[in-house]
Amino acid sequence: MLKAPGPIPDGALRVVPLGGLGEVGRNMTVFETEGKLLVVDCGVLFPEEDQPGVDLILPDFDYIRDRLEDVVALVLTHGHEDHIGAVPYLLRLRPDIPLVGSELTLAFVDAKLKEHRIRPVLHEVKELQEVSYGPFDLEFVAVNHSIPDAMAVMIRTDAGTALVTGDFKMDSLPIDGRITDLRSFARFGEEGVDLFCVDSTNAEVPGMVGHENEIGPVLDNVFADSDQQIVVASFASHVHRVQQVLDAADAHGRRVALIGRSMVRNMGIAAERGYLKVPQGVLVDARDISSLPPGERVLMATGSQGEPMAALSRMAHGEHKSISLEPGDTVIFASSLIPGNENSVFRVINQLMRLGARVVHQGNAKVHVSGHASSEELLHVYNIVQPANVMPIHGEVRHLVANGALAVKTGIAPERVMLCEDGVVVDLLDGQARIAGAVPCGYVYVDGSSVGEIDETELKDRRILAEEGFVSVYAVVETKTGTILAGPHIQARGVAEDDAVFDEVLPDLTASLAQALDSGNASAHSLQQVLRRTLGRWVGRRLRRRPMIVPVVIEA
Repeated sequence: MLKAPGPIPDGALRVVPLGGLGEVGRNMTVFETEGKLLVVDCGVLFPEEDQPGVDLILPDFDYIRDRLEDVVALVLTHGHEDHIGAVPYLLRLRPDIPLVGSELTLAFVDAKLKEHRIRPVLHEVKELQEVSYGPFDLEFVAVNHSIPDAMAVMIRTDAGTALVTGDFKMDSLPIDGRITDLRSFARFGEEGVDLFCVDSTNAEVPGMVGHENEIGPVLDNVFADSDQQIVVASFASHVHRVQQVLDAADAHGRRVALIGRSMVRNMGIAAERGYLKVPQGVLVDARDISSLPPGERVLMATGSQGEPMAALSRMAHGEHKSISLEPGDTVIFASSLIPGNENSVFRVINQLMRLGARVVHQGNAKVHVSGHASSEELLHVYNIVQPANVMPIHGEVRHLVANGALAVKTGIAPERVMLCEDGVVVDLLDGQARIAGAVPCGYVYVDGSSVGEIDETELKDRRILAEEGFVSVYAVVETKTGTILAGPHIQARGVAEDDAVFDEVLPDLTASLAQALDSGNASAHSLQQVLRRTLGRWVGRRLRRRPMIVPVVIEA
């Protein structure tokens, strides 16, 4: 267990990851020097099945909550939700933090902030541009990813330099012709990179990621083989994939409707700013698509990760208000699986196939390539940059470990590789990185309008309710005379057995309650605990269950 870090040493650069290390999502890293803070990314993590009712998971802002006035800027590497989704929640604490990023990234963020009624301070930057915020001198360079306008950032301070890749890969034939700027990476290497913060998501994957331009011909073949409705599921921000779908639809005489609020919003922004080229007459309103023959329809929808409320999941379960799927329709999953989402996606695929749909996905056709550098690409980058210290970021523990091992293979000393999780503090001093301690860094849950009010105790209760059911027992007593006036009565929900099974335990409950009343100093609370213990023991022994038990004792 790491202790809390001491004060930052004079002349040091402190790095504190508040999210994204040990998980795929909620990326956020804080850099500190000379009393000022620079934040890089501020994203969300999407909940898993054991977090029922949770909408989003945020980074823990407590580390900087009392120092918000020291934050000189928030740098956003690209426009994916796991890097920008938590920005509105941070700006609720201080709305005037300057947001620094590329044109498309800031456009996506601005649209999101309007929904939260926040007017941000936006500072647009382009690749090779240099800007300064307090003691931090920043230079931005282009990197290729599965969204346009992604950038890495070189952070220069008097205490040392840090190069943060953001999410990146080395596609030599990208759709938009914008490749990862390895020449700048090499230039930074010659200058000296004291700390290299590197995307780890695909560090376990051998070889190199394929080219985006290989997807277009595959989509074209799928469209050619389909004579009914086509549904394509992808991330709502994957501009390149939507472009390929629009082009394939145009080539095969089909029209495309965008399904899902975030898809419509993001593609509208991308088209308006020239990142998405919409062929004449191809795009139609979702309300009009049903008037076309099935063989002319393409639905570009959200839900590629099996999200229960997304458009594709609702279609699969016949719950979409305006779109239905018929036998012979084609559904294309044009994205890779985010770790942890496998079961949700396979459930949706099975349901689609149960409806008679033809399902095309990464497992049976090349309809997606990853946006993250695999092992061979990472080795190339390590050899180009030749950093003094490495800090793998963006990934589960297995990804971080694999990335660190790649760094060691290129000649970086193992003690110079900082394998950290969220909250672990790294200090860079005199060119040497070391772990200085750890700060509290838990999950912050968004549940409806509440932020941070749900904790693990409530989630445990929700899991019990979902898995074991709910049993209430109530009674009315007169404590002065030690008399039971009514009950005990039992009601159960989510328990397989009929309520009549509980008749067996009623005598035990009555006897336990009467014995407690005879003591002469029983309170409603102590009587409730007697009922809980007696009923809990019986349910565990007789029904082999551990439901949530809620006792209620009313004093007359």
